[in-house]
Amino acid sequence: MGAIQVGMLQALYERNVEPHLIVGASSGALNGAFIAARPQTVATALELADIWTGLRRRQVFPLNPLTGLFGFAGLRENLVPASALRRLIGRHLTADRLEQLAIPFHAVATDVRTGLEVRLSEGPLVDAILASAAVPGVLPSVEWNGRELIDGGVANNTPISQAVELGAQRIYVLSTGQACELEASPHGALGMVLRAINLLVHRRLTQDIARYGREAELIVLPPPFPVEVQQIDFSQAPSLIERALVTSRQFLEELDRSLVTSAPAMPHGGRQRTGAARRLRSAA
Repeated sequence: MGAIQVGMLQALYERNVEPHLIVGASSGALNGAFIAARPQTVATALELADIWTGLRRRQVFPLNPLTGLFGFAGLRENLVPASALRRLIGRHLTADRLEQLAIPFHAVATDVRTGLEVRLSEGPLVDAILASAAVPGVLPSVEWNGRELIDGGVANNTPISQAVELGAQRIYVLSTGQACELEASPHGALGMVLRAINLLVHRRLTQDIARYGREAELIVLPPPFPVEVQQIDFSQAPSLIERALVTSRQFLEELDRSLVTSAPAMPHGGRQRTGAARRLRSAA
């Protein structure tokens, strides 16, 4: 579902919205690291779109029967090796460490022992992204300064709280969390795990919008509805990007027609304002 954020980013860039800092978890960490190293332009969004459009499941979740067997037998913690994802990330990075990126970027992961979220702001960039995107039980955890880290989505997939703590006054939330009712259950173990995480993400997002909407200006871009795409079906990326672009353009146009818009908790949520307020310190 990370492809949805690409359409949202393009809509924001079309309106010259540029972040002063970026905070991301899971697929948001992948996208965040990519744009943090590049100019904040539509061209960057289109470049990211090309990557998602050309992506296939084997490039992220290559099925390895031996690894899967060891995982089910309890001899390994993961069903899929991280080598393919590591190569994919490495091909598109222009920096080696988090602190070398042009825009401050923070990846959020989860400490598997304590269950607490961990903000990664310095250190090896590839490892930080892998940690933030390490779907529990599917991809291996990442060792980081004595901690064992897994997918940031487990603790905080849409890290509004982290952006507030970092001083952001306006936060553009590019949420891909879907709580829509599905016509059928997800296929396979991987699909079921990702669906379960998605439901947890939606619940946390709803709570954070209510809580932090009083501390910062939240502009929550609504994802396109409904989305009847398996989260591991990367072949639908072009459609998701286009639908998110159209939805985001419409939302931002409506936002511009009113100085202050009161919206329901989901999918928009939070306090929303347009116009001159864009000069404030913002996060994406």
